Amino acid sequence: MVARWLAGSAGAALLIAGATPAFAQDGTDARLKKVEAEVRALQRKVFPGADGKYFEPEIRAAPVPTPPPGLPATTPVTDLLTRMDAVEQQMARLTAQVEQNTNRIGMIEAKLAAPPPAPIEPAPVTPPPGTLPPPVADSTLAPPPARPVPERPAATRPTTRPAAAPSNARLAAVEAIARPQSGDPGEDEYSYGFRLWEAKFYPEAAQQLKLYLEKYPKHPRASFGRNLLGRAYLDDGNPSEAAKWFLQNFQTDKRGDRAPDSLLYLAVSMKQMKDTRRACIALAEFSQTYASEAAGRLSGVYNATRNGLTCS
Repeated sequence: MVARWLAGSAGAALLIAGATPAFAQDGTDARLKKVEAEVRALQRKVFPGADGKYFEPEIRAAPVPTPPPGLPATTPVTDLLTRMDAVEQQMARLTAQVEQNTNRIGMIEAKLAAPPPAPIEPAPVTPPPGTLPPPVADSTLAPPPARPVPERPAATRPTTRPAAAPSNARLAAVEAIARPQSGDPGEDEYSYGFRLWEAKFYPEAAQQLKLYLEKYPKHPRASFGRNLLGRAYLDDGNPSEAAKWFLQNFQTDKRGDRAPDSLLYLAVSMKQMKDTRRACIALAEFSQTYASEAAGRLSGVYNATRNGLTCS
């Protein structure tokens, strides 16, 4: 009787022991299926395809090594735990990737929503300290600008009349001056202007000398022509226009044949215009640059010009 009870108790214990692993395996399978379903749902969000399917992720769980033949197989519980570990690792990686993508999308949206930066205006360029302005051309010898003549009231303004035409006698006198014919056209043009000046036909001489300088600006007599043109204006009572030609001749070629004459007669023109300062400057330059001319050929004009001037 006792033996039969012991045998029955042992059989019941074996049945209970056999049912326990099966019950544990069923619970673990349900948990694993639930986790795998969540992984598939997450894969559809992270790796969507054009047809609604999902791609297999590049990150895969490490393959489970296959035991060599002859070794005892693992238990079902061990396999389930291994699968659970692999699924949980995939879940962690997918979750991290979703968080990174979410952060990137948020940063891009923030940049797109931010207003564009205002354009930066260039700062005004300030010259460094000690920088001097660009040099200005020396105008100490230049004649002063002509003073503006105040306009008269309309009621008293005289009627403008054209310049009087030269008389028949003057035209005949000008025509009487012979034109030279030396074979050098430039020389002939200058010589004819000189003959007009010598005959005191100053306007006609100025017109002829201008024509000569326009046609032959590089002629050997060009220095003579510019100086004589200034003399024609000066002798005709126009020192302002004469000063321009004297200064131009001196500055064009300081070693020209009539450069000393032009500098000296520039002082004469300034003296007639009552510009003592420029007259003294021209005289000082003449005495230093052309000392031999001041003591020789042009000494008479030089001394006469100095008389009546107080130069410091």
